[in-house]
Parts: sequence; structure tokens; C-alpha cells
Amino acid sequence: MTAITTPITPITPTIGIIGSGAIGSAVAKVLARHGIQATLANSRGPDSLKDLVRELGPSIKAGTREEAAAQDIVFVAVNWGKLPTALAGLPDFGGRIVIDTNNPIEAPLFKPAELNGRLSSEVVSDLVPGARVVKAFNHLAAALLATDPADQGGKRVLFYSGDDAAAKATVAALIGRLGFSGIDLGALNVGARLAQFPGGPLPILNLVHYA
Repeated sequence: MTAITTPITPITPTIGIIGSGAIGSAVAKVLARHGIQATLANSRGPDSLKDLVRELGPSIKAGTREEAAAQDIVFVAVNWGKLPTALAGLPDFGGRIVIDTNNPIEAPLFKPAELNGRLSSEVVSDLVPGARVVKAFNHLAAALLATDPADQGGKRVLFYSGDDAAAKATVAALIGRLGFSGIDLGALNVGARLAQFPGGPLPILNLVHYA
């Protein structure tokens, strides 16, 4: 008797984006280009995002901050000074992935924030209890991040780092699905320092990987 096996279909992680500014919108645009569903939220509520999600297309929907934060992968893309308020009161993340796209600069003067010797990702990690934090999508300017990553026959590079190998593998898979070439910078205390703006040597570098 021959056993009948059913192929296992990989489960696609759900995605939320907290923040609809330059980086949050750029991430949403990249996801929409590939038809990947995501919930986009900001501090002003879903109604304020109607025009943006209509422009982005059907795979991106507006939601509340709580709805975005409840997804499997949560992009946090909020102006540095507003991060504590944007993340306050959310439930424990329970091992879900938070992608820290933030840079410690204070708009509108772009003055470096006072971190008291800490890395910005350490500060973000304290604001998302229970999350597996991966630093990524922060080293490119928003306008460049939103463009097609195929460049001159290669793939635009995105750096990522984190302390959880499985979380990094999930983010790396997403980076590849979006058409970028991901480069693992190691643990947060190494990679986040390299990619942090200001201070790190890697931000703003538009690197292209040729296979």
C-alpha cells in the first residue's frame, strides 16, 4: 500500500507597519510591488491613510496601531522622538519579530539623539518587550529604498543584524523575496552599530551585489 503524502505549503508571515512616514511608506510600497499583504498604521488612525493605501494598491490595508503590532513581522518606522509614544501600551510581542528601521536622529533638524552610550536598537528593544528584534531597512534613504532593487543587472544590498538566528532567517527570506540581496552583519551589538545612522560606516551606501 502506497502512502499518500500532501505537500506542506509554507506559511507566509503576516506583516504590520507602525509608521507611515518616509520609511514606513517606502516599505509599504516595496511590499505592494510584490503583492505582499500588510497592515499599515500611524498615530492618526486608519482614516488618515485612505489616500495612501489607495495609491499603494489592494495588498496594503490601513489599520490601527494594535492591529499592525499583532502581525507576525512588525516593521517599526517612527520618528525617533515619537517612538516611546508610538509603542506605549502594546501587549508583549510574545516572540514575534520586530524589524527596527529607525535611526536616532531628531526631526526636523536631524540632530543626533542622546543615547547615553547605548545603541539605538537597544533602546528600541526595550520598547518592544518579548520581541525578537532585527535591525534592517534603515541604511538607505527612503526614496532609494522604495525603488526597484534591480540595478544594472545586480541586486541592491540590504544589511540586517540580530541576536535570534531564526528571526534573522525569516527577515533574510523576506529581503530576498523583495528582490534585494541581504547581508548578515551578525549580532545586534555588532551589526546595529555598523548600520546605525549617524555613527556607523554603512548608512547611505548604495551597494549592488552581482551574482
